Amino acid sequence: MPERWLEGERHPEWRYTLDDFQSDDEPMAACLGLARIAARTGLPILILGETGTGKTMLARAIHNSSSRAKRPFIAFNSAALSETLLDSQLFGHEKGAFTGAIRRVKGKFELADGGTLFLDEIADMTPQGQAKILRAVEYGEFERLGGEQLLDADVRLISATHLPLNRYLETDHFRKDLFYRISGITLRLPSLRQRPNDLRGLTAAAIAAASAAQRKTIVGLSRAAADRLLSYDWPGNLRELNRVIHTAVAITEEEVIAPEAILLERGVEGVAERTMLQSPAPAGPGGADLSLRAAELRHIRAVMEQVSGNKRQAARMLGLSRSTLDRKLGVRPA
Repeated sequence: MPERWLEGERHPEWRYTLDDFQSDDEPMAACLGLARIAARTGLPILILGETGTGKTMLARAIHNSSSRAKRPFIAFNSAALSETLLDSQLFGHEKGAFTGAIRRVKGKFELADGGTLFLDEIADMTPQGQAKILRAVEYGEFERLGGEQLLDADVRLISATHLPLNRYLETDHFRKDLFYRISGITLRLPSLRQRPNDLRGLTAAAIAAASAAQRKTIVGLSRAAADRLLSYDWPGNLRELNRVIHTAVAITEEEVIAPEAILLERGVEGVAERTMLQSPAPAGPGGADLSLRAAELRHIRAVMEQVSGNKRQAARMLGLSRSTLDRKLGVRPA
């Protein structure tokens, strides 16, 4: 974790460079080493990693460590946008291009000219959106929505997705020609489960930041609280760790965080396991649960793992509503 995080600055990630990052775990150290090489090139970068692993933070650090550091860093989430909104957001629009377009607006490509454009969740982009990105990346040309003038922008592209892209490519949901254009260098950002040696330092940094933000003096964790944190598998990664620590600091009135202040989610597997235990089913050879309910849960868990725990995407892939998915997982409405 960058040292500046310990200072509790409001937006420290704006100033991160790769020099602020270090790791005692091989997967993360290898990712950072390749990121430093990537920062020195102009090649497009693709960051693969589960939700909450810090893909945006890494992309910004690469930009801040590159020759484009003094130029804009523009981040854009590519998921779940209509074609018109996607066009307008990425390439801008002219006055009168659509209802409500009362003035000319620059898109992300124009705003990032000379700098870096970060496209998060690019694998969720529609095929039409992918085609337009391909043209802009391949030729450096685009048009504003409702315009006729051909524009150009000098943009270094960094893309990211939480999906296992190789598996996604096999289903033809993502254009292979675009994949080859955006993956000049591919960085695999490890999950927090793959960073056991970093967890103590990351936890200490999060406690320091949360304490500063909440104007408290928390010196650390009790042994039982530390054991609780270290034995958890962190499906939400750094984002979940940050949330858990900020909540723990808010609850804690003493200088040391007690185990009861560590509020952890059991996650999808825990929910499924509890639900199955509540409804004993016939066992097959070797004690395997062969009930239809168990088979359905195994399938749901496999889909959830494929999309890194994203319930919205899992529900869409399973053909279920979000509420039905929660019900099948045994999650009670709030």
